[in-house]
Amino acid sequence: MAPRGPSAAVRRRRRRLRTGVLLTALVAVVVGGTAVAVHHLDDSEVLVRERCSATVGADTFELTPTQAGNAALIAGVAVRRGLPARAASIAIATAIQESRLENIGYGDDAGPDSRGLFQQRPSQGWGTEEQIMMPLYATGAFYDALVQVPGYETLPITQAAQTVQRSAFPDAYADHEPEGRAFASALTGNSPAALDCTLRGPTGTGDALALSAAAEEVFGPLGGVVDGNRLTLELTGATGWAAAQWAVANASTHSITSVEHAGLRWVRSDGGWTSATSAPGTLVITVAGVTP
Repeated sequence: MAPRGPSAAVRRRRRRLRTGVLLTALVAVVVGGTAVAVHHLDDSEVLVRERCSATVGADTFELTPTQAGNAALIAGVAVRRGLPARAASIAIATAIQESRLENIGYGDDAGPDSRGLFQQRPSQGWGTEEQIMMPLYATGAFYDALVQVPGYETLPITQAAQTVQRSAFPDAYADHEPEGRAFASALTGNSPAALDCTLRGPTGTGDALALSAAAEEVFGPLGGVVDGNRLTLELTGATGWAAAQWAVANASTHSITSVEHAGLRWVRSDGGWTSATSAPGTLVITVAGVTP
């Protein structure tokens, strides 16, 4: 008699065993692959939440890099015009309320033709829509109106802002006074090394000449010297720190990798300000160069 093969029950048990082994191996592969993927994600800058913060005293406030760049422009124009930091506080708080510090091309029900950082209206004589959508023009127009407000330097921010803006929500500006003051203090240079940005690595090379032109558009002639991927400026006092922190706020836009001024250095890959050996009165801004 020929030997009998395994019974049906035995064959079923073997199939279940093989299936279990295969499933276990598959799970191991999936889990292992997931672990590798998570490891790579942990190492990736994709997980970096880009942000800029202003710390003055015990308070810290955050903006996105885009918002911080606009705040730096607003503060820089105040510096160029010789206006007090209070003017920048009022302007930044106003722009936070009106547009969240973004150059938006639309209005709301109360002002359907409102545009730009300050939601200015062509129908109210602020300029053409094209002009209002240019942050430098819009900021200048705001300051032109603000300096006409008697005693604006000592008025509550909400009162000064409302006199300029004629908003349907006049009390809302006060909600943004603390962050307006913090960013204005940092970006006008009155609080040195108070601005920091956490950023991913630059995605391309920078242009030191374009950076110099952008800085002079805000601050006026600075007499900077470009050498390769470095811009060097001779600036002192609050103006030096205003320009230094303007650079940090615009590091994402201009692929800036480091800013060094008055014995301190900000490095994009590290964040924060640390000691450096820079000469007093010298500001050195470095942009990403070509990888060898």
